[in-house]
Amino acid sequence: MGRILVADDHDSLRRGVARALTDARHEVDEAPNGNIAIEKLHEGQYDVILSDLKMGGSDGMDVLRTAKALHPTTAVILMTAFGSINTAVEAMKIGAFDYVQKPFEIEEMELKIEKAIEHRRLKHEIEYLRHTQQDIYDFDRIVGASGALQFVLGVVKKVAKSNTTVLIRGETGTGKELIAGAIHHNSLRAARNFVKVNCAALQENLLESELFGHEKGAFTGADKQRVGRFEQADGGTLFLDEIGDMSANTQAKILRVLQEHEFERLGGTRTLRVDVRLIAATNRNLPQMVAAGQFREDLYYRLNVVSIETPPLRERKDDIPALAAFFLRRFGGELKKHVEGLAPDAVKLLMRYNWPGNIRELENAIERGVLLSEGPNLTSEDLRLGELSTTQSSGDASSVVKIPPTGIPLEDIERQAIVEALKMSNWVQKDAAELLSISPRVMNYKIKTLGIDYTRGGRRHAVQPQQESEYAQTGS
Repeated sequence: MGRILVADDHDSLRRGVARALTDARHEVDEAPNGNIAIEKLHEGQYDVILSDLKMGGSDGMDVLRTAKALHPTTAVILMTAFGSINTAVEAMKIGAFDYVQKPFEIEEMELKIEKAIEHRRLKHEIEYLRHTQQDIYDFDRIVGASGALQFVLGVVKKVAKSNTTVLIRGETGTGKELIAGAIHHNSLRAARNFVKVNCAALQENLLESELFGHEKGAFTGADKQRVGRFEQADGGTLFLDEIGDMSANTQAKILRVLQEHEFERLGGTRTLRVDVRLIAATNRNLPQMVAAGQFREDLYYRLNVVSIETPPLRERKDDIPALAAFFLRRFGGELKKHVEGLAPDAVKLLMRYNWPGNIRELENAIERGVLLSEGPNLTSEDLRLGELSTTQSSGDASSVVKIPPTGIPLEDIERQAIVEALKMSNWVQKDAAELLSISPRVMNYKIKTLGIDYTRGGRRHAVQPQQESEYAQTGS
């Protein structure tokens, strides 16, 4: 189905073609001469224009030139008499999609229109790929072999071949877009567009225009028609990042597309149908937002058919050396600097650090290190991790130890410090002891006397029952 303009000054032929195309479920407008056809081109956009080559007033060549100037991806098919074939061939050299000689069978015209619509769709896709889709989201590009990551990739492989809606949850910088791309790249839609929209980056009206497109004059500054991301993703996948930041009004429109597979452009009355797989991502607690009335419950259940949790980097520290080496090779090439590898102190710092910004922070740290490095290897000084918290003036810096007005036992403070050091050291006692400037023997003694129980390399730790509630209140 497409939107088609039929321009011909022969009334019976024009009406007959328009009727046949309408019966074939196309949306058809008519223009009885070239001047009116050009006026309609200034008012809106068409997928295909069927224009007689010879008409009173502006002719088919004028219609072709106007269409190419206003809507470069619109396909123009010229209808010509026998004596005008040479002119039609010249028209194809300046951008006409095809021509058909009168008289013609309507089936022949319908076939040309189908080819024209498919050609236009491919042009949109190539244009999008050329400008915005540089990465290939294959499993080989996802670096890491930790159990947490492999579990996520196992779920991705299971859901990729379906059309199921997927909700990806995780902290900022954990690679949610990469997981979404892997789902698309390994799906049956891989040959079509993978379109990405950051919902937190745009205000409500701009986001709706981005998603659904708009007609000319829909709002101040809308000087021409815009094709939205849903149309660009037709047949492919649309990735909505930070969906928790979407307004209630936009949420309702997204719900309608998921349920009915249709929408209207802003300022438009024509209903458009699309076949889009939706993948959403958020770093926010959507169930909590639903309970607070900040996110639609029905939309949440529509999105949360399959839920994938991307693990934070602190829970997959075994992947840090491989990720660091990957970024080191990349930025060494981009910055034209030869860096052989990471010095031992740099590796120790990377493994010790808690990575609140996750993989994105690691990527930035390695880029900064490569830029600043002067030796053959990256050192801990090159990485400069945690500068934000250590460069504050003493008068403004927050106290490392939080003492409530009611007071706190010293052993509780010690317990918190030791647990935090163990976390930062990936639960290696020797490294945690080094952080606290105590010997491994003293560290081992403190762990036993303070009743700290943990699993080396594990994701969790426990404390004695009588101390658990006190520890939880500290937020450590």
